[in-house]
Amino acid sequence: MSDNNFDVIIIGGGPGGYIAAIRAAQLGFNTACVEKRDTLGGTCLNVGCIPSKALLQSSHHYEMAEKEFANHGVDIKGLKLNLKTMMARKDGVVDDLTKGIAFLFKKNKISHFIGSGKITAPGVVEVASGKKTETLSGKNIVIATGSSSSDLPGVDVDEKQIVSSTGALALGAVPKTMVVIGGGVIGLELGSVWRRLGSEVLVVEFLENILPGMDGEVVKQATRTFKKQGVKFKLATKVTGAKAAKSGVTLNIEAASGGKAEELKADVVLVSVGRKPYTNELGLEDVGVQMDKRGFITVDANYQTSVPGIYAIGDVIGGAMLAHKAEEEGIACMEILAGQAGHVNYGAIPGVVYTHPEIAALGKTEETLKEQGINYTVGKFPFSANSRARANADSEGFVKILADADTDRVLGCHIIGPGAGELVQEVVLAMEFEGAAEDVARTCHAHPGTAEAVKEAALAAIGRAIHI
Repeated sequence: MSDNNFDVIIIGGGPGGYIAAIRAAQLGFNTACVEKRDTLGGTCLNVGCIPSKALLQSSHHYEMAEKEFANHGVDIKGLKLNLKTMMARKDGVVDDLTKGIAFLFKKNKISHFIGSGKITAPGVVEVASGKKTETLSGKNIVIATGSSSSDLPGVDVDEKQIVSSTGALALGAVPKTMVVIGGGVIGLELGSVWRRLGSEVLVVEFLENILPGMDGEVVKQATRTFKKQGVKFKLATKVTGAKAAKSGVTLNIEAASGGKAEELKADVVLVSVGRKPYTNELGLEDVGVQMDKRGFITVDANYQTSVPGIYAIGDVIGGAMLAHKAEEEGIACMEILAGQAGHVNYGAIPGVVYTHPEIAALGKTEETLKEQGINYTVGKFPFSANSRARANADSEGFVKILADADTDRVLGCHIIGPGAGELVQEVVLAMEFEGAAEDVARTCHAHPGTAEAVKEAALAAIGRAIHI
């Protein structure tokens, strides 16, 4: 048992867990990380964020070669998709990155246990791997087990014809037709991949709009753009059942408010209706860790659960179910354990949809500000008026900055356009420093650059737009 005594035991080796483990080791804690996969990185790295972005990049190159290169004077003959090579590249990216995390564990002297972790008592974690069981003891336990795809009643995922995001990342052929159930981030990203490669894609969304919770103007622009790209939508529609057969999948649908049933047919159906916390088989109820009705773990301001010495971070505690939010919580939790002032600014966590154009959301939306009765100013700037975007033939979308009408403090930023996920980081930094729109507007930006659109939106927010 002496070899299995630790200061911190982290259950889960995803973005929140492995980052927390590295930070804990840096702070001098004797640290262990338990992960049921053979490789570290969790859902994000193995079957989520990273492989999907690899396919988004590859499929974007394919579509550019097919439809856009000729406009740049680059003529291509005999263009052909090699899906096997594309998938191999994706797998190679994942493999390289998982090996990189394993190296960091060795570098930081973190003990890595492969197996399913279960808390059998405060301070005790049992690790099961096949027939082998190992017991670890620790002063502090951190639950960082992430989330899994939510189920849809009447639709059974087989990862062949009816797939979750995991199956959608590993299809062996391009389906002629694909129905995506859910118009959120994951559904739109993976739907984009297969549309670019030749699938006819239909998105079925229960709500009246795609991308719930995002700024209304951005959602309208995104819907128009995706339709122009060839994606079809059935909004305010619910799926009540699905049946797979050799000829394809038959879906039963009807209006979200109820009504006449219809049938849809597709070669492949992607179920993307959200994610749920992964808290099964962790022994939480037996040791008294409190959870809400949806299975999210309840924590205090220091990420401690209802049981002293047991903490939780990331998707399992709710909020924005994003890898980078989990990372920040992992670092903050370890720093708090070390007596430092760990902190996460939940008002400045960006969210990105990696379609083309990209979509980025930060802070409050106009809809939220109106609901809260906050007086605000709006600054918008279209990429069609941005020199670099026009030179790149990539000028669809806009930047929108929201600021407090009295103090000019930046309250939110919403972007749809080229490199939105990178451009929004400038505003994240401004919000972290409680900056004003004028601060961004008076910051020199290189010309020509798409980041100038952010500057111009900030100028517009203070009534000083130059190029519109």
